[in-house]
Amino acid sequence: MTFNTSPSSVEEPNLRNWLGEEAAKLGFDQLRITDTYLGSANERLQEWLAEGRHGAMEYMERHAELRSDPQLLVPGTVRVICVSMSYLLPEGDFDREWQRLEEPTQAVVSLYARGRDYHKVLRQRLQEFATLVENKIGRFGYRVFTDSAPLMEVELARKAGLGWRGKHTLLLNRNYGSMFFLGEILVDMPLPLDEEQEEHCGTCQACMDVCPTQAITAPYQLDARRCISYLTIENPGEIPVEFRRAMGNRIYGCDDCQLICPWNKFAKRTLLSDFAERHGLGHATLLQLWSWSESDFDKRHEGSAIRRIGYLRWRRNLAVAMGNALASPELPESEKDLIRQALQDALPSAQPLVAEHIEWAISAAHS
Repeated sequence: MTFNTSPSSVEEPNLRNWLGEEAAKLGFDQLRITDTYLGSANERLQEWLAEGRHGAMEYMERHAELRSDPQLLVPGTVRVICVSMSYLLPEGDFDREWQRLEEPTQAVVSLYARGRDYHKVLRQRLQEFATLVENKIGRFGYRVFTDSAPLMEVELARKAGLGWRGKHTLLLNRNYGSMFFLGEILVDMPLPLDEEQEEHCGTCQACMDVCPTQAITAPYQLDARRCISYLTIENPGEIPVEFRRAMGNRIYGCDDCQLICPWNKFAKRTLLSDFAERHGLGHATLLQLWSWSESDFDKRHEGSAIRRIGYLRWRRNLAVAMGNALASPELPESEKDLIRQALQDALPSAQPLVAEHIEWAISAAHS
């Protein structure tokens, strides 16, 4: 990138306020600015990778050098404009979410994935925002990102002051909790920097205690290989048997560490229709989703983050949840019979990955 704006336009006293106001008009809750220096965060990343805690996410290791310095990713970058966008809906009911986890026939999808794909939403609005800035101050070098490049997004957001790092490793904010997406614009403008926030977790470790697989191995330490979000989304192969029971009826992601967090109880809710629930994913049953053909899956998840995992992983996850339902002592035999029959009917034509999980599920009630 090359710096084309005039110094006077960047130093304009009202520019910083204008940036925040325009970002808010586009649906962003916060906008903060940081530089590109990541300090000891790169060392911590290298240690995490060396321990193999990234599991099958080999792209984390492949692009580790780029993650260490945004200037390597986009030469000429001197500042990172960081934004957040909440996805917690007004009707979101945490008590109901906990209740559904106790209902074996329900299919639990992480809250963030029930609406439109956040990659599309944020990227489009970030681009609109960058265009507005260009119209105001003139041409400048920039690139927009949202969970789509080798960037240490959470660390940059923490440095910018969007929040502090919680013990579950997610970003936390006193007004917005942790249920928000992050986006970045790497720019060649020397904009004024914002200050970091103080941490407010104190002695609380509710997120660590509630994790079904104990994936938060210590404060601020996550072993992705144990995390249900990783296992159901990023993991391309078999789900380790040792974690299948703990998955319960979670078929895409896991919100437990966020649902339990006190800061999310007071979080402001989004009014953006983009994140409104689609296809009844907030109350769908396992059998309803199991009945979807591959074409149903592709069509109904069009424009959704869920479509990225593909039909096989979707079926794999459902099979595990159905096996857990069969093992539930609370579920009536009549409902178990329906689940068992649906699994048996699918087994002859199932791909090997799904077939292994179906076989496990059918035998789950006797193990």
